[in-house]
Amino acid sequence: MSKLVLGLPKGSLQEPTFALFKRAGFSISSGKRSYFPSVNDPELDIRLLRAQEMSRYIERGMLDAGLTGHDWVVENGSDVKEVCELTYSRATRNAIRWVVAVPEDSDIKTVKDLEGKRIATEAVGLTQRYLDDNGVTAEVEFSWGATEVKAPELVDAIVELTETGNSLRANNLRIMDEILTSTTRLIANHDAFADPAKGKKIEQIALLLRAALEADDKVLLKMNLPEALIADISNLLPSLHAPTVNTLADPEWVSVETVVDETRVRDIIPRLKAAGAQGIIELSLNKVVP
Repeated sequence: MSKLVLGLPKGSLQEPTFALFKRAGFSISSGKRSYFPSVNDPELDIRLLRAQEMSRYIERGMLDAGLTGHDWVVENGSDVKEVCELTYSRATRNAIRWVVAVPEDSDIKTVKDLEGKRIATEAVGLTQRYLDDNGVTAEVEFSWGATEVKAPELVDAIVELTETGNSLRANNLRIMDEILTSTTRLIANHDAFADPAKGKKIEQIALLLRAALEADDKVLLKMNLPEALIADISNLLPSLHAPTVNTLADPEWVSVETVVDETRVRDIIPRLKAAGAQGIIELSLNKVVP
């Protein structure tokens, strides 16, 4: 197979992305100004690009696959394969929202009130489709940044990205409508995904990335206990499936292990100890494949 050309987001998501790939088994290194990182997989060729333009190059076949937000796929109108959803950094842990915001004292209450108004946004295509879908004609201009401060002096409304809405409220703006919610996705070129070798590689990357994310906030608990206590201990252990039980040299004792949420460990360990478990060990995890 020729190398799979994989695009990764440059900018604020670069380091979290590299960290996720590291946990998935791919060690990526890059200089500060390099757009061609090295990776410890001879089947991969990495490119660093802005998330906003990733889907265009994947659709055209210049990249085989890559990571970008669903919102930028919609913004660019790109015909690509969305392989899986990935939430792996503080900025992408929760879905983000593209919203229409207007000044607190604005008379704009519904999308119909945007008729003939001026709107500033980075997502011009997304905004125009929203207006078209609602039968509204308005002037949509590209914003190079600091979009929140442009209303009401420069524009009547903005379409902006938000997670909590705090920045909008700080600028005396209220959310009038929500256009789209978005998370990070692994996307692929249709032809590349249909290629047996490249498609298999893309699916392997998706499996490993999801396994690394599944291990987030989870730990492995291991302990020894008398065989007679298996039922009692099992009732205390939340697990992906049933706890794993292995016999020990002493036929009256067994070893039990299970994956649990890290936030529950502080409550579970004292209860396990009180119930008769011994030699309790907590281990961090890199990957969990359900």
